[in-house]
Amino acid sequence: MNNFDYIRASDIADAVRMKAADPAAKFIAGGTNLVDLMKYEVERPARLIDISRLPLRSVEETDDGGVRIGALVPNSDLAYHPLIERSYPLLSSAILGGASAQLRNMASTGGNLLQRTRCLYFYDVATPCNKRAPGSGCGAIAGLNRINAILGTSEACIATHPSDMCVALAALDATVHVAGPAGARSIAFVDFHRLPGETPEIDNNLRSDEIITAIELPPQGFATHYSYLKIRDRLSYAFALVSVAAALELENGHIRVARLALGGVAHKPWRDVAVEALLRGEAPSRDLFGAAADALLKDAKGFAHNKFKIGLARRAIIRTLTQAANATPQVQSIKKVR
Repeated sequence: MNNFDYIRASDIADAVRMKAADPAAKFIAGGTNLVDLMKYEVERPARLIDISRLPLRSVEETDDGGVRIGALVPNSDLAYHPLIERSYPLLSSAILGGASAQLRNMASTGGNLLQRTRCLYFYDVATPCNKRAPGSGCGAIAGLNRINAILGTSEACIATHPSDMCVALAALDATVHVAGPAGARSIAFVDFHRLPGETPEIDNNLRSDEIITAIELPPQGFATHYSYLKIRDRLSYAFALVSVAAALELENGHIRVARLALGGVAHKPWRDVAVEALLRGEAPSRDLFGAAADALLKDAKGFAHNKFKIGLARRAIIRTLTQAANATPQVQSIKKVR
């Protein structure tokens, strides 16, 4: 690990000023991802700005019936918050499906959004990686790519986004609130993360001098017909090979609103509103869910070791939508798929 300067921000404006003065500096809160990257020398910041004491730890209802989540709320606090458990159980379930209890106690909500994408070659500084060293090549494309992406890939990168929480936030149509020298602004969650394209080193659309202050959820939380299913190599403390967040609103036996997002398959949580539109107005059925899965995966491309993900994703989508329609969500404390 390299030597670095350490400073602590006293408030949001102070944090913004510090970052604007040194765009290469890194914010640190829980540090569950950044410290690992520094140990591997993937990240070598010369300065860390500690934001852990900023007043961003509240979970509050908004005037329109939604909820605003401070960027420093620990993942564990958020998962077990009564408002989230009652009104947004999909989010609670996704958080509890991720990492370990110890990491969830430390990890912050805003930091979860900023996790670097997952790939063996990204973490190994002895190998080529366009995310870590732009222009060096992608070792995963012709290498060991079992865990890598099948959607939204480019010739420059096939890494996947590691977050479980973000898959649920994508399905729930969240908004990200940020602050910077130019003031505050909001980013629709579906637009926050980026596909790799020719610039895989840029994970998201947060500017270098901005800080996440909150995540806002709309009033509709799909508290009855939802499910989060995570398929992984180990029963706990493992990243998803494929994960699915499904949320439905049913009316008179038909789907009035549908939300569907995938994790473990792309450089960002994967959501396609055109596929969701195919479900609206229809009666839930295995054939309908299979057609939605086929539409969502029509452009999927496997590589030497991860082609199995396409079939796995199809089955997981059908299973998760069925769980949501039947109001029998996957229980994260029970690892067997229902």
